[in-house]
Amino acid sequence: MISSRALELQPSATLKITGRAKELQREGKSIISLSAGEPDFPTPSFICDAAVKAIRNGAHGYTMNTGTPELREAICAKLKRDNGLDYTPAQIICSNGAKQSVGFSLLAIVNPGDEVIIPAPYWVSYPAMTQLAQGIPIPVRTSFEQNYRLTPEQLEEAITDKTRVLILCSPSNPTGSCYSKQDLEGLAEVLRKYPNISIISDEIYEYIVFDEEHISLLNVAPNLKDRVALINGFSKGFAMTGWRLGYLAGPEELVKAVGKIQSQETSAPSSISQAAGFAAYSGTLDDIEVMRTSFKERRDFMVEQLNSIEGVSCFSPGGAFYVFPDISSYLGSVTPSGTPIESSTDLCLYLLDQVGLALVPGDAFGEPDGLRMSYAAAMDDLVEAMNRFKHGLAGLN
Repeated sequence: MISSRALELQPSATLKITGRAKELQREGKSIISLSAGEPDFPTPSFICDAAVKAIRNGAHGYTMNTGTPELREAICAKLKRDNGLDYTPAQIICSNGAKQSVGFSLLAIVNPGDEVIIPAPYWVSYPAMTQLAQGIPIPVRTSFEQNYRLTPEQLEEAITDKTRVLILCSPSNPTGSCYSKQDLEGLAEVLRKYPNISIISDEIYEYIVFDEEHISLLNVAPNLKDRVALINGFSKGFAMTGWRLGYLAGPEELVKAVGKIQSQETSAPSSISQAAGFAAYSGTLDDIEVMRTSFKERRDFMVEQLNSIEGVSCFSPGGAFYVFPDISSYLGSVTPSGTPIESSTDLCLYLLDQVGLALVPGDAFGEPDGLRMSYAAAMDDLVEAMNRFKHGLAGLN
């Protein structure tokens, strides 16, 4: 009755933690959760006002499958203004979230048996999306010493005659790491040698950067444009996760292929969300700056606290709202009750049960020596979380 596709697909590795956290909360236990993948800020009021106006003005029907002309034109203007990239509306398709754009891109590009290179730590959905497209995910484990960034040498080594796609995410979920101009130039040099490889560049955290301006692969390698699916959206930068609005910018051939898939699967995003997205890209970025300043303060606090703990190391991420500390020295330890800590999942379950701290294990992201902490939380909660984290680690032998 159930397809092999569904049976073989693994559920999110975070469900074990989140399920247990909810169970403990129902029992009345205090839980501090740093597992959220969304900003803890409201959507800017001028964007909400635009959505309300659209509702009252009767924008209740289906839009064009690729998105309203107005929104696609605004996206083109934004890409030129913020990224120095030239696109036409025919090279843009709007989606029900950037996640859908990634998944539909893979469906449009990958044939059965094609390999997709995915640097690890990776966002949990990349391998599953690849499998749904009947591709073969090829995780490439990066190193803490390189701030978990793929090197040109690693990319070259991973490429085979079956390689069809490379997925890049910068700023990264789950590490917050950002690829530099030099990093991207090195990767581009390798990619130029393999014209059959497409690149999915996930830039959803573009606006949440701290130390340097965001750099896209296309800024350093414009001659790869006909092979790049640039993925972005409104969820993170404008705190619009629930609005479900993203987009793909790419060659017309790819946009048309994704459009065919989208027309059969979902059709266009909500007309109201599209009106809100138009307002976001047509208005001020002042709210983004307020959010970014707050996130930077929290990042600095988290990095300082983590590096003060014996046996924990954490680099300062350049973007997003996550830290990804190395906790490998605690693997192989034993809890006060005698339970061995053999994985980051074991460590996270122990911290949840014993000190009421919910974190996401690195195992979920393909990196067993780390774990993800989101600092999209109030500073008081972050202070308490670090106290609980220190207390929990101190109890291990």
